[in-house]
Amino acid sequence: MRHSFLIPGLVLLALAGCVDPTDIEHTTFATSLNIDLSTMIQTPTGLYYKDLVVGNGALVVNGQTLAIHYVGNLPNGTQFDANNPPAMPFTFKLGAGEVIAGFDQGVAGMHVGGRRQMILPPNLGYGAQVVGSIPPNSILVFTVDVVSAQ
Repeated sequence: MRHSFLIPGLVLLALAGCVDPTDIEHTTFATSLNIDLSTMIQTPTGLYYKDLVVGNGALVVNGQTLAIHYVGNLPNGTQFDANNPPAMPFTFKLGAGEVIAGFDQGVAGMHVGGRRQMILPPNLGYGAQVVGSIPPNSILVFTVDVVSAQ
């Protein structure tokens, strides 16, 4: 019984090694991504977002075909995809399931001309799938610019 004070400490050490790598709140993000979760909005599905530029164009709504530019990064700062000018914008129909769920959810509510940073938990990205250089169960960080909506 003299050593019972060690048990809580051992339990804490054991739990410290069990941090869920898919838990956005406990993820270490590369400083180059400029992420401050305290300034972001968290949705009920676990997606975080922050408008970097609100945009002064029309509000985008489900059913519209959007043209966007984007950059996708892993939390360590590794860029896995990008569609920047002068490339033609990427187009998809918002809310139609043509993109990963986090993209549909994260872009909804933006304005044309807006720029938004989004952090997607794995279940709103590619889940357990390996996609190109994206490891399974990856948190994804996107910066999205809405160019047009029709």
